[in-house]
Amino acid sequence: MQNAHIGIIGGSGLYQIEGLTGATELRVETPWGCPSDLIVRGELAGRTVFFLPRHGRGHRILPTEINHRANIYALRSLGVRWIIAVSAVGSLQPQYEPRHIVLPDQFFDRTSRRCEHTFFGGGIVAHIAFADPTSAPLRAFLAEAAHETGAVVHNGGTYVNMDGPAFSTRAESEANRRLGFDVIGMTNLGEAKLAREAEIAFATLSMVTDFDCWRREEEPVTAQTVISHLLHNATTAKAILARVIPRLPTVPDWPEHFALDNAFATDKSAWPADTVKKMGVLLERFC
Repeated sequence: MQNAHIGIIGGSGLYQIEGLTGATELRVETPWGCPSDLIVRGELAGRTVFFLPRHGRGHRILPTEINHRANIYALRSLGVRWIIAVSAVGSLQPQYEPRHIVLPDQFFDRTSRRCEHTFFGGGIVAHIAFADPTSAPLRAFLAEAAHETGAVVHNGGTYVNMDGPAFSTRAESEANRRLGFDVIGMTNLGEAKLAREAEIAFATLSMVTDFDCWRREEEPVTAQTVISHLLHNATTAKAILARVIPRLPTVPDWPEHFALDNAFATDKSAWPADTVKKMGVLLERFC
């Protein structure tokens, strides 16, 4: 197997990675359109890293406007086989305080307009196993690196994905909390599903900025009230990434890298040629 690269999807407050050398900007076109922004390629700790800001530089793209398929396909086409998604989240439980880090091992879907969370269709049906939606080994690497920075990190938890862009009502926040969900965000579920279909090991570095609005002694969350936490979290995220990147394997041989082996419901003999062509690198090893 060939050496594989690392992708970083940056969230609120994280639009670039310090320490990248030889950085170049790449304009990548995909069968699903253009990704959120130019992709920055560089070297960090001897590894090739590709960085993509999911909301675009300057935070110009709403959560429901993000073209997740283009983002993930673009990274996969560049040889990325590990993705670390950095995102801001609200806490739904008292033990997850602002500036803490949560590494979710589960997702719960509360989106309503996210039918674009699959590459399949057009005559090829596949059903990926998604019981464990994030990579346990990748989370372990992140947890170790986070501990080394002095950050408070929680390895595991459920991320509930809402549409946004408005924050939760108190009723929604309380319902999500009572259901046992741990953090809430607007972006990571689609990334996780598509990464699995693209046979990429994926983990989310969720940076807590607020208590959503269930905690009545706190001011309801607003965009402005989380800015100081965002800046602190971005600094922490950069320190964690600098530690974890050189530790990741170079050969993609984790279970996630073979996620499609038992996923196809459509016999290969019936695959439409135009769909195979559109899916390109995703089906390369099966053709």
